[in-house]
Amino acid sequence: MMQFYWKDRTTDLSIQEEILKLKSELLEQLKRDVDETFKGLLSDEDHLDGQVGNGHSSFSSVIKSKGREKGELPDKVFTTRRSVLTDLFEIDHIKTIYHMFAAILIVFSLNTLVYDLIDTGTLNLNFELISSGLGKLPKVMYLWVLMMGSTLVVIYPGFYYWATNRTPGPFRLLDWGALCIYVVYQITFLVWPVMYVYDNALPAGSTVIITTEQLRLMMKTHAFVRENITRVLGYKKSDDSHGDTLCPDFSKYLYFLFAPTLVYRDNYPRTATIRWNYVVSNFGQTIACLFYTYYIFERFCIPVFRNFNHEHVTPKKLLLSAFGCMMPGTLVLFIAFFAILHSWLNAFAEMLRFGDRLFYSDWWNSTSFSNYYRTWNIVVHDWLYTYIYKDCYKLLGSRNRTVSMTLVFLISAIFHEYVLIVSFNFFYPVLFVMFMGAGFAFMFLNKGVSRGWNVFLWVSLFIGNGLLMCLYSMEWYARQNCPVTNDNFLDYFIPRSWFCGN
Repeated sequence: MMQFYWKDRTTDLSIQEEILKLKSELLEQLKRDVDETFKGLLSDEDHLDGQVGNGHSSFSSVIKSKGREKGELPDKVFTTRRSVLTDLFEIDHIKTIYHMFAAILIVFSLNTLVYDLIDTGTLNLNFELISSGLGKLPKVMYLWVLMMGSTLVVIYPGFYYWATNRTPGPFRLLDWGALCIYVVYQITFLVWPVMYVYDNALPAGSTVIITTEQLRLMMKTHAFVRENITRVLGYKKSDDSHGDTLCPDFSKYLYFLFAPTLVYRDNYPRTATIRWNYVVSNFGQTIACLFYTYYIFERFCIPVFRNFNHEHVTPKKLLLSAFGCMMPGTLVLFIAFFAILHSWLNAFAEMLRFGDRLFYSDWWNSTSFSNYYRTWNIVVHDWLYTYIYKDCYKLLGSRNRTVSMTLVFLISAIFHEYVLIVSFNFFYPVLFVMFMGAGFAFMFLNKGVSRGWNVFLWVSLFIGNGLLMCLYSMEWYARQNCPVTNDNFLDYFIPRSWFCGN
């Protein structure tokens, strides 16, 4: 008995020792992994502190450094992962917020139906605002096909010809000619759709589709050329084994044109299967967001500004209208964010089996505007960082980071305002002034982590969105209700809401 007892006792001690040994090894490995992770984060943060577009957040390692030479900036590295926020929607608390927004949509729908039934005695189900705003869709599709076709038959064949026929060495006549053709093409691509929009009098919603697709394709083509031009210019005769890879295959270029990213790579992480129910669900959510926006404008915007007159521009009326627009304006911001950056991009990512789905991060938790700008729209942010900030940084040097950052903000503000100018058919640069004014100045505010700064950010967003919705709505309805007082050219630039009724 004693012998078996000691044998069992010895066995138990042996098992305990093995467990303790395994525990020690696991803790040591975990410690090494954590140390390496934080070393990388701290190194990248030191290297990128104060820069626009570094892409750091507590949720991602979107950008990693490939080298540590002086003046070198890190590139975006694509990793196989789902969008962080796609995962967050599996959390009960986030799902509850999602259900609350769905409930609000139902209430908006019932509110509108009941109001129409009581006020007019009939149900108004024609959705006139949507049908008029998205009118002339055949013309929109025709122009989109032409834009996509020109991107396919001009950019890739032209780049392929230049890449395979140039002589290795310094810039020559063929290089300058190719550069001039590329610049002329981009200018033509910017001007030609605008002329088409005005000639065909496309409504505002349809024009938004055209201008955003126009900018998307311009950014795509620039990314493709910019990424591959260094490969061609760096090619030497001794690199004959790499001569056939100077221009990527057309299939890679075609995939990039539809992939939900603006940073070109020859290969992206891919998922194994396509969940078609997930695709249908996301497209359904996009359509639901369209009707959500309709109800917001129908209930909060149109009744206030439909009968616009000069009384609206008095300080009292302006203040009341601005505060009345803060909540619906911020709701539109949420809806646009969810519809485009979550539902639309995830649907295309799923169809294309695109693996890198970090389209945005936890921007709502930001305690500084610099972090908000980096995490609100990572897709556009990565393009601005990779192809604008980095190139300006290399040209101007590390001592001129502020200049590079200012150029990034300026270009972003111009093209945001460009979409509104072309869509609304008048020049009223409220967004540009706010973007380059308060928006840019807030970049240099305290970058603390207290909740107070997050509250300040949200208050600023509420006020900013309220002013944008208020001022643009006033000008839109002033253009419909107030007579023209100037010739056509000047009237395009002079705000009619300022002088309506005078």
